[in-house]
Amino acid sequence: MKILMVLTSHSELGETGHKTGFWIEEFAAPYYVFKEAGAEIILASPKGGQPPIDPKSDAPENQTEATKRFKEDKELQEELAATTPLHQVKAEQYDAVFFPGGHGPLWDLYKNQDSIQLIESLWKSKKPVVAVCHAPAVLLNAKDENGDPLVKGKNVTGFTNTEEEAVGLTDVVPYLLEDELKVKGGTYSKKEDWAVHVVKDGLLITGQNPASSEEAAHQLVQLLQKK
Repeated sequence: MKILMVLTSHSELGETGHKTGFWIEEFAAPYYVFKEAGAEIILASPKGGQPPIDPKSDAPENQTEATKRFKEDKELQEELAATTPLHQVKAEQYDAVFFPGGHGPLWDLYKNQDSIQLIESLWKSKKPVVAVCHAPAVLLNAKDENGDPLVKGKNVTGFTNTEEEAVGLTDVVPYLLEDELKVKGGTYSKKEDWAVHVVKDGLLITGQNPASSEEAAHQLVQLLQKK
């Protein structure tokens, strides 16, 4: 199993003057699931190098076993500091792609042409595409083999409007992910705020929030092991 993990390079939280980036839990928990399954994991981001970490994801109340493990994992931190620039990534070299969230992808990855091409190439090759929390934004501009929005008619989830409201960023984000997934024709579902909710529709796997990232990773591993 060769899994590509694509992280955001966007660090500004709109016009607030605050920082954003990727959410540690949504990267660390899946990473260790993949590692323990024996997968080879490659890290990439639009700009390459160190992707920005959302400072809130490092707050004491957001720590989990996976984030604690990440903090002590010098090897992984070095790997993370040297992500491959996305334009250098060749889709055919990977068995699947996994996009961790954080608010960053709402700004950069959803319109990044390298990311869109990567998703479309993997999809055409019948390889799994996985995105959690805010990262299903990466699907919004991707198209399927018929030229329709990739999410059209597919069961999907992602960070909910009420979760966005709970973190006080409804008026800061460029769009509400739940609304946009519906606009593109996705059959959107959700559970209560912060509950684990993973939706699998064929080779497309989406997770609602940070708590859903580990389960999404397990579902990807199961898919790949069946192949």
